[in-house]
Amino acid sequence: MDTPTKLLVVDDDPALRQLLADYLNKHGYDTLLAPDAQGLAARIARFAPDLVVLDRMMPGGDGAEACRSLRALGEDIPIILLTARDEAVDRIIGLEAGADDYLGKPFDPRELLARIEAVLRRKRGPSALTKDAPVEFGAFVFDPVTRQLKRGDEIVKLTGGEINLLEALVKNAGKPLSRERLLTLARDDEGGERNDRAIDIAVLRLRRAIEDDPKQPRWIQTVWGTGYRFSP
Repeated sequence: MDTPTKLLVVDDDPALRQLLADYLNKHGYDTLLAPDAQGLAARIARFAPDLVVLDRMMPGGDGAEACRSLRALGEDIPIILLTARDEAVDRIIGLEAGADDYLGKPFDPRELLARIEAVLRRKRGPSALTKDAPVEFGAFVFDPVTRQLKRGDEIVKLTGGEINLLEALVKNAGKPLSRERLLTLARDDEGGERNDRAIDIAVLRLRRAIEDDPKQPRWIQTVWGTGYRFSP
């Protein structure tokens, strides 16, 4: 029998926590609950969840800061950030902190379930690339099968969203891609945000990971008036 996918829901509202636990458990997940983000890294290490649903604003702790701290530690677990208001500034904060997705409150649990399943599919599912051969560029090798980027023998730590973006760019190497097209290729949930600023932030983070000089990028080039292009 397969082990259920384990989720960690972090929210200071006990009623919402229980509602989400009941709903997600009914759909086959094993849901763990936490009232705040204190000791989040330790909880993840102890319970090994497959995904974290993390509230943005909680007494005694900022979910975005907790997300940023996890990424700084090299933790690449998928994170969906819940924001108090479904506004651009909250979504941008979430992206900059390294969240894989975000959802504004109030929300329908069915939408959260769809976001969870979409993020997990992107994290675990088969590569969107039609060719399975590793792609080399400069000192890097991207393996579409394992969805890992390596520099020499070292794995480059990237979030799920950054891997999706790199995969979309590499698959379409040499082709100028609009921001809208990149958002479509890098996400598979129809409810995803369509925001130019969101993709610009994601490209900036990816450039910081792979470019010698992110201000003068070699691999991910800006195509003025269009979007971006991966130039092998």
